[in-house]
Amino acid sequence: MTTERRIEVVLPGIVAPEGLEIRESAVPQPARGQIVVAMEATGVSFAEQQMRRGRYYDQPPFPFVPGYDLVGRVLATGEGVDPGLVGVRVAALVKTGGWASHVLLDAADAVPVPDGLTAAEAETVVVNGITAWQMLHRTARVRAGQTVLVHGAGGGVGSVLVQLARLAGVQVIGTASARHHDALRALGVRPVDYRAGDVPAQVRELAPGGVDAVFDHVGGRSVVDSWRLLAPGGTLVSYGSASTRDDSGSKQWPVLKILARTWLWTALPNGRRAHFYNIWAGRSLSSDRFRARLRADLTEVFGAVRRGEVTARIAVQLPLTEAAEALRLAESGTVSGKVVLTA
Repeated sequence: MTTERRIEVVLPGIVAPEGLEIRESAVPQPARGQIVVAMEATGVSFAEQQMRRGRYYDQPPFPFVPGYDLVGRVLATGEGVDPGLVGVRVAALVKTGGWASHVLLDAADAVPVPDGLTAAEAETVVVNGITAWQMLHRTARVRAGQTVLVHGAGGGVGSVLVQLARLAGVQVIGTASARHHDALRALGVRPVDYRAGDVPAQVRELAPGGVDAVFDHVGGRSVVDSWRLLAPGGTLVSYGSASTRDDSGSKQWPVLKILARTWLWTALPNGRRAHFYNIWAGRSLSSDRFRARLRADLTEVFGAVRRGEVTARIAVQLPLTEAAEALRLAESGTVSGKVVLTA
């Protein structure tokens, strides 16, 4: 198929970013129903930061190739796959395996990237865009005129979420460090400095009657505060436990605790709902339905970026072989936007 070699970044165990290993192997051959994608862009998300510490809820055993998502061009197709796909730019959500120059995928998991988007632009809104769109429109089901609170509004998911919310006619309050506030105001977001103390009190000043939805990636105590900030009929969407990233002990317990709380709160006769969002929910029950929904939602987000309604924020682009520096930058909290790795 090709004389090229596959370059991959391997996470060998719980190591510092410098402990990532660069390995070479043969380019894989696609089996029936599969494609090989020549990666053009992949990203550093919060998941990889957790995986490096052994803290991601369902990460595979070490060693493995990280990389939650990717964008690239189809290099080869297996039996039963349209050979006309060769050369087409596609995106895919993979959870692991994206930090490689060539990635083997089921053809059904590939989503076409529209013309007018670069690979790096598209990459910034794969996992972040799907997460934001589904939480906003499928889980919280926001409506124009409502008010929502977005924690981490300057982050990867948060920055896409606030733009999609404003596009839907929703008022947004966003927690972020002060350096993000001017950019958030420019988007029509009312910023709250989470480092200035008593975030719930700051939010109540802006929304005395509570908010219609809260999107919380922080976990821990923040989930309880978020629940209490809901207006009657409101929805809490928890989607992570960033506050426990550096903890020791069970990596499952923080998530299980959130799941228990959201189940209990929703069961209470209080007119409010709580959910723990999992981007992979439903895949094992109906892979066809899961893929159709993912394709539809990512296509919506790509369209918004192509029309200029959502800005793809690229912090920096580095070659795949500099994955250690990319991970270090992403973890530093000193950059705005997505850290992108390129082939």
